[in-house]
This record gives sequence, C-alpha cells and structure tokens, in this order.
Amino acid sequence: MELVYQCVNVLRKDLLQQWRARARLAAVGVFGLTTLLLFSFANGPDTLMLRANAAGYLWLALLLCSTLSLAESFRIEMQNGALEGLLLLPTDPRAIYYGKALANLAVLTVLGVGLIPVMVGLYDTSIPGGVVPLAGVIALGSAGLVAPGTLYSALSARARGSDVLLPLLLFPLVVPALLSSVKATSLILAGDPMHQLPSWLGLLAAFNVIYWSLCGLLFGRVVED
Repeated sequence: MELVYQCVNVLRKDLLQQWRARARLAAVGVFGLTTLLLFSFANGPDTLMLRANAAGYLWLALLLCSTLSLAESFRIEMQNGALEGLLLLPTDPRAIYYGKALANLAVLTVLGVGLIPVMVGLYDTSIPGGVVPLAGVIALGSAGLVAPGTLYSALSARARGSDVLLPLLLFPLVVPALLSSVKATSLILAGDPMHQLPSWLGLLAAFNVIYWSLCGLLFGRVVED
C-alpha cells in the first residue's frame, strides 16, 4: 500500500507540473498536427494512399511527439534537483517510475485522441470500428511507447545531447509496439473482416506487461547510479 500511495503522489505532482507547463504541451500538440500535415503534403493529392496510410502517419506523429514530452518530464527534474529530493525522502524508485510513466501515458493518450479529428479531416478517412475502440488502441499503444521511454528518458537526461540520445535508444526498442499499434489502428479504420484485431491487441498487451514490469525493476539502478 505504501508503494501505491507514493506512486499516486508522484503521479499527482507530475500531472500538476504538466498542467502548469501547458503552453509547452500545446506546442507538442501543434508539432503533432504539423507532422500529420507534412505527411499529407508528401503524398500529394492521392486520396487513396493517404487513407491507406493514415494509421501509420498517426503513429509516427505520436512517436515523434513522445520523444519531446518524455524528455521534458525528466529535464525539469534534473534542472531543479527534484529527483534527488524524491530519492532522499525516501521514495521507492518504482513509485517514481510508475507515477511518472502514468503521467506521461495520460499526456500522450490525450494528444493521440486529439489528433484523431485532424487525421480524419486531412486524410479523408472514416472510423467504422468506432472512436472509442480507436481511443483504446491509442491508450494501449501509448503505454507501449511510454514504458521504455520513461526509463530511457531518465537514463539520457544526465547525458549531453539527450535530445538525440533518447530517440536513438527508444525507436529500435518500440518497433513491436509501434507495428502492433499501426496494424490495430488500420483494422479499426478499414474494417476487420478476418478478425485479426484481437491478435494484434494481444501482442501489444504482452509487450506492455513485459516492459512495464521490467522497466519498473530497472529504474532504481538507473537513477541511483
């Protein structure tokens, strides 16, 4: 119970911190919107191709946005010495990890859901599977990005060139989660006559269970070294 209490406190602190820095979050949202817009320019007026690749473009925009939001969550902690303060309370490193990861997950999920109408408008696509299932896939896929992303953002925050180091560490690792998210989103947008959606969601859920458990165990070694 003590671990849960500490985790809730860290989550509340991070959400409050994100709210106070909402101008920066708005900038990340504009970046995601601009990314989707650039993809539409790159394909030109080919509506069929835009519609077919809409899921991939959405997740690429979310992946790029995740590196910005994840890096900022630990940069502020390092600049103000807040992370060392949390460790001296003492606070269980697992509580710090899960609190910050859940806060990052909330931010990325809200951003992804906010990009849905932009995707529909730019790529002239429909959502026959429903907006609620699509939002669920975005939340599940965002969890796959956030789990290793929170660990690696803590690892790279103390290094020079952390903005470059984080994508280099994160992108290769989240390929299974990204692939599963793109396929699941495509099936919701284009229909699922072969009932493949549960298989891709199962793969994504397995990725999340493994990395949310493993990264929580490793986080203490990262922040204490």
